[in-house]
Amino acid sequence: MAVLVVGGSGYVGLHLLKALAARYSPENIAYTYNSHPPPLSEQLGVGYRVDLTTGQGLQDLALSVHPRVVVNCAAMSVPRDCEENPQKAMAVNVPRALLRYLASLQTGAPPLLVHFSTDQVYEGIKQFYVETDETKPVNVYGLSKVEAEFLIRSTWRNYAILRSSIIYGPQPVVHVQKPLPVQWMDMALSARKPVDFFHDEYRCPIFIGDVVKVVALLITLSEQSGGAMQLVLNLGGPERLSRAEMAQVVARVKGYHPSLINQVPASSVDRGVASPADISMDVEKLRSTLGICLTPFDEGVRQTLMLAA
Repeated sequence: MAVLVVGGSGYVGLHLLKALAARYSPENIAYTYNSHPPPLSEQLGVGYRVDLTTGQGLQDLALSVHPRVVVNCAAMSVPRDCEENPQKAMAVNVPRALLRYLASLQTGAPPLLVHFSTDQVYEGIKQFYVETDETKPVNVYGLSKVEAEFLIRSTWRNYAILRSSIIYGPQPVVHVQKPLPVQWMDMALSARKPVDFFHDEYRCPIFIGDVVKVVALLITLSEQSGGAMQLVLNLGGPERLSRAEMAQVVARVKGYHPSLINQVPASSVDRGVASPADISMDVEKLRSTLGICLTPFDEGVRQTLMLAA
């Protein structure tokens, strides 16, 4: 089984590479990166430099790599950055060049494309969105992901689209530089000074270990069925939580006083981009399709911060 991870030098990509290399061995794993390969890359698979906005590097990839599964976790994922540079956001997040590469492969049955989308495809005006609800994003980031979904569903016939909520967990084998949500909350609260957290924006944060399991289960499902799949799944954890509620769990796990959490409305901060108020998701389809048991947030926090349950 040959697997290609697009965006392998990012947080999700690195966690996936470690798990996939252990399952299939590194020589059967390839990944793309945008600028620099991660350290220890020889233990994770074979790396290829690819510019997804132009497609540069994909020709070399097509000559060398003929995967049965492609996992696309490359994205321009900071909503404010997308708002400030919508053209680049569309170029990165809508995988036209990647789909051209896949179409060029003469491998018979089309490879399975596992594509990471976002919960921000939803408008955010109700609780627990299901996959059949209307997509109505309020910002450029969400719009770019809706366009990506439409392109995949209309041009590729073997796919699983994962509408991901906040992904949290420990650092991967090669540490990433971006702030990670639980670690940031822990660091902020450890100063023992009050910290503002939004109380009126809701998500379903999902543990990275569950994300890796979902991808592995999709690969297994594809291997066992032998046919094409067309799946759209909400990829969220089992709880609807605000940022303030997440911080309360971190405080409880680490023994910080709850008075350090200052609950404020999201409108109190100008983030330079519209943000949906409630994009909590119903994840029953994820559970029933893959038979996965999702990690409760408090347990995920303990695992993230390396504490015993």
